[in-house]
Amino acid sequence: MHDTWPRLEEIAFPPIRRGQLDTLQVNVGYRCNQSCVHCHVNAGPHRSEEMAGDVVDDVLAFLAQRRVATLDITGGAPELNPHFRRMVTSARAIGVRVIDRCNLTILEVPGQEDLAQFLARARVEIVASMPCYLEQNVDRQRGKGVFDASVRGLQRLNALGYGREGTDLVLNLFYNPQGPVLPPAQDALEADYKRILGERYGIAFNSLYTLANMPIQRFGAILIAQGEFGRYLEVLRAAHIDANLEHVMCRNLVSVDWRGYLYDCDFNQMLDLPLRHGGRERLHIADLLAAEIEGDAVRVAGHCYGCTAGQGSSCGGALKSEFAVE
Repeated sequence: MHDTWPRLEEIAFPPIRRGQLDTLQVNVGYRCNQSCVHCHVNAGPHRSEEMAGDVVDDVLAFLAQRRVATLDITGGAPELNPHFRRMVTSARAIGVRVIDRCNLTILEVPGQEDLAQFLARARVEIVASMPCYLEQNVDRQRGKGVFDASVRGLQRLNALGYGREGTDLVLNLFYNPQGPVLPPAQDALEADYKRILGERYGIAFNSLYTLANMPIQRFGAILIAQGEFGRYLEVLRAAHIDANLEHVMCRNLVSVDWRGYLYDCDFNQMLDLPLRHGGRERLHIADLLAAEIEGDAVRVAGHCYGCTAGQGSSCGGALKSEFAVE
């Protein structure tokens, strides 16, 4: 697979400094039941990296001591980690908001038959990947049969109350473009999703998040192989908006890898650019118990334009709807 970092590190990006930490995003492993073209993690069924129980203990100790508001659990398919449910249950027990980044098809994997019920009982917020409301587009990006399985997963979650008015079970969907283009305006696309998924499949959800494809890992390697890498970087750079810099997720989030090491964001994790603090090149989450990183510089490079182009992009969707590009 082509390495994107030598190209990205040559591209300057405006400096960013950290604000107050409010979200711990934990990647519990790269194993997944799918292998998606757009995946910036390069996850798949044959990946073996997985967070061990002692690292999970470190994560839970950090949450309890530092009073971080949100635990955002990702992967791979995070639910495949044998410690996933313990992490969720323990975090919820101390009042932490928990987000599960779910690919929906995991709900039908053998051994996960009760997963939807578990998430509902724990009041876990679900962010589910649904790259389009059209079957052919989803199956092209994620594999044959994925759209139908995703629809069944959403219907199962709706039946438990997820995404329905009058419940506290939050179900948000996640959109990635099909190729090297910027996402459309988030608000307008959300309206289309709600109308079409509702009319055709009776599906309801709370919000749609749009995220630009990052020119790293599997997607970046494909761009290089197709001779599109430079052009896509120019698209991102040309659409950069300075106002988005105040709202990028790396200002208030720390990413934790399966070993417990820290990064400014999930994308830097995939590029192996560790969070730096106090002259140290690599920190473990256990080291952060007594450290204060507010005001530290974030490590930036060319890929960061993926978060500041157009309406902006983050793990919580567009940064500011008023910056949307028509």
